[in-house]
Amino acid sequence: MKRLPESELEIMMIIWRYDRAVNRMEIEEHLQKEVAAPTILSFLNRLEKKGFVKVEKEGKVNWYTPLVKEEEYLQKESRNILQRMYQNSVKNFVTALYDGDGLSDRELQELKDFIEEKSAEKDK
Repeated sequence: MKRLPESELEIMMIIWRYDRAVNRMEIEEHLQKEVAAPTILSFLNRLEKKGFVKVEKEGKVNWYTPLVKEEEYLQKESRNILQRMYQNSVKNFVTALYDGDGLSDRELQELKDFIEEKSAEKDK
């Protein structure tokens, strides 16, 4: 699975929000900045060629359905970031978060709870 550039990822995030096929106009309504229709169609064409969306034509309207699940993409992308930037070390990643702006008490508790939950699942 290829890593998506920001513009294509933004479009995929919009498509993933829908529980049904979506058209260009619906995507355009949710973009953060104004983008010309031909540009959006170009991004959608690239996403189709990369195997991220399926296109079905109904009359004059193209409907786009995701072929890649959001969780699947985010998991792969997260793993790539962890490998590339943090030498595949979760500790290095969390340290960067903590030493940056710092983690709030709530975020630390959330992390502890998550680790305990995953440890319990592993012990079963």
